[in-house]
Amino acid sequence: MTEFLDEARAILGEAHVLTTDLAAYVTDWRGKFTGQPLAVLRPADTAQVAATVRLCAAHGVPIVPQGGNTGMCGGATPDGSGAQVVLSLSRLNRVRSIDPLNNTLTVEAGCVLQAIQALAAEHDRLFPLSLGAEGSCQIGGNIATNAGGVQVLRYGNTRDLVLGLEVVLADGQVLNLLRALRKDNTGYDLKHLFIGSEGTLGIITAAVLKLFPAPHAQAVAFAAFKTPQQALQLLGLMRGQLGDRFTAFELMSQASVAMVRRYFPATPALFGTPHAWHVLMQASDASGQQALDAAFQAALEVALEQGIIDDVVVATSEAQAHELWAVRENISEAQQHDGSNIKHDIAVPVSGVPAFIDEVLPLLQAAYEGVRPIVYGHLGDGNLHFNVSRPAGWTTPGWQLETDRVNAIVLDVVARYQGSFSAEHGLGQLKNHEMLLYKAPLEVDVMRRVKQALDPQGLINPRKLLPD
Repeated sequence: MTEFLDEARAILGEAHVLTTDLAAYVTDWRGKFTGQPLAVLRPADTAQVAATVRLCAAHGVPIVPQGGNTGMCGGATPDGSGAQVVLSLSRLNRVRSIDPLNNTLTVEAGCVLQAIQALAAEHDRLFPLSLGAEGSCQIGGNIATNAGGVQVLRYGNTRDLVLGLEVVLADGQVLNLLRALRKDNTGYDLKHLFIGSEGTLGIITAAVLKLFPAPHAQAVAFAAFKTPQQALQLLGLMRGQLGDRFTAFELMSQASVAMVRRYFPATPALFGTPHAWHVLMQASDASGQQALDAAFQAALEVALEQGIIDDVVVATSEAQAHELWAVRENISEAQQHDGSNIKHDIAVPVSGVPAFIDEVLPLLQAAYEGVRPIVYGHLGDGNLHFNVSRPAGWTTPGWQLETDRVNAIVLDVVARYQGSFSAEHGLGQLKNHEMLLYKAPLEVDVMRRVKQALDPQGLINPRKLLPD
């Protein structure tokens, strides 16, 4: 590969072809997958991406595209062969244009999500994608995985926030789909092939994003109750009362909240006594704070009067709102501190969430005495992070050996509810084998045909998303 690396250096410059000190690029965020690439290549712009891809195609070198490396399923991690290259998009971090009147922003793939949010805010606009890794994840990776986050209830997934894309294809050609249009009925909408494809069909280098009027008022509350069914009732009531102003509805089990308090001791005890279930909810509006507060408070009073919720804390300041949100946002990190768990990122129809929970929890408890399910997620769109922490007395290696059995317990029920075994994290190399278990053979076959058509050499993120 000496010739290949020399040619790569000629394209990118010596400093941007890395063959040592690669630790930041070779292990996924969860520490579950570690690879050994031939090199890490760091192009500066679309032309360099295209030239690099052409070079890889000529030498038959597989490419693993990587953004902020915050994924949950190993989709941006190289294998251990030493034959793949990691293509880091982090240097493609320029803002190409912003058009407040058209409510669009065109950025390159390496732009960090939080920086995009801040830029939109400078123009009195909102880019609503929001998730725990927003300080380090990059928009190209968000698009490649069709990231969800906490405001899907109002604004939709990343797919709903993208108007156009620029993509480098497997042969190095640049497919320019950077149209800032909300209506374009001129054939197949090709951008949707690449959104959620996890870098297996081409490399996203830039995107046109939708912006929205910035909300100048927000209301946040933390409610407690006994059953998930009450949460579903509360969701219906709040949406009915507030309409599109209702933007987030996050369900959390008591075990989730207790885990956050254990590993983040500054987390306040919001209620005098424990409650089995909690919801964090938010409403926002581009108009006045007073009108939103009145509507929010009126809806909560109805929920209390009808016995839908047992207790509620309403944020009275921006600082307290951040404090309430921190409970939800710290769950994932608290689990990292707590140790080994078997993660599930599932979706079922919103109306079926309570019945799904009531069915799965007893099955897990019957299979494993003392099991600790950590259940939380975006109830408003039917997406739960149904993570199963090891029972007392189990070692980490021993518990990980139970992954297939635990997966079968949870995902077989998901399938009965006609749900999804991956709602927002993607498949990567962690879940791609589950395609063969839970997707129709014809659906998998059509995906393979698309992959073959766009990447006939199989060099773009091989063995990710699609099973071997």
